[in-house]
Amino acid sequence: MFQKIKNFILTKHFLKHIGLVILFYLVLVFATVIYLDLATNHGEKIAVPNFVGMNGEEAKKKIEELDLQYQILDSIYNPKMPEGTVLEQLVEPTGISGVHVKSGRIIGLRLTKKNQMVEMPSLVHKQLQFAESILEQRGLRFSIQYKPTSEANGSVLDQLYRGRRIKEGERLPIGAVVTLVVGQNDQGEPITIPNLVGLTMADARFIMDTLGVTSYNFVCPDCSTSQDSLAAIIFSQTPEFIDGSTVFKSTQFTLSMKRNFSDIENPE
Repeated sequence: MFQKIKNFILTKHFLKHIGLVILFYLVLVFATVIYLDLATNHGEKIAVPNFVGMNGEEAKKKIEELDLQYQILDSIYNPKMPEGTVLEQLVEPTGISGVHVKSGRIIGLRLTKKNQMVEMPSLVHKQLQFAESILEQRGLRFSIQYKPTSEANGSVLDQLYRGRRIKEGERLPIGAVVTLVVGQNDQGEPITIPNLVGLTMADARFIMDTLGVTSYNFVCPDCSTSQDSLAAIIFSQTPEFIDGSTVFKSTQFTLSMKRNFSDIENPE
């Protein structure tokens, strides 16, 4: 029995087929190695630059030049940096991580944005001063339009943004100007126009409240926080102060402020 098996194994027919099988597997292994080498870019090493602080468009162009891909992960509010600046990247720079990548690798980018969004509250039927305080707390500015009405004197009748009615829950960028349409049916008694130039918001508010004036708003274009507004100084007012001049209590006062009052006092 064993002699027959031995004789069969030593035949040319058997040895030929064994050789073909071995050759097939060698070719298969060789082809697989070559395919994996090509498919995985074996031996290819691309150094990842540091994109943090770079303009987003420049970073995208550089990534594409390196035969890599990019993905914008999200935008993060940062008013101290130019909008669209790379704030964070994934993968980390090779100079920090020591890791190289292959072509086609996706680099994730987080960019800066200057506008932080807040939800608009419903101020309709609210008293003007209450509505103003709510907007200030949310970082929104405001202007006031008066509308004759037989009822709801001093109450907000409508709220507008860029000329259109804005509903509760809509999102606005911080610093956006909301127009409050306020009902007015009483002019009130005449008062002497106070001189508010050079005062802070708190001092001016105290004087206006003492005079019984309820229609006034503060405008500070370069104030980005409530602390900026509290520290800012009034540099102009409407109606303008003229010694001895009077207006009705219902008159709307607009008080313009600036953070650095010395720039106004000593213009160059």
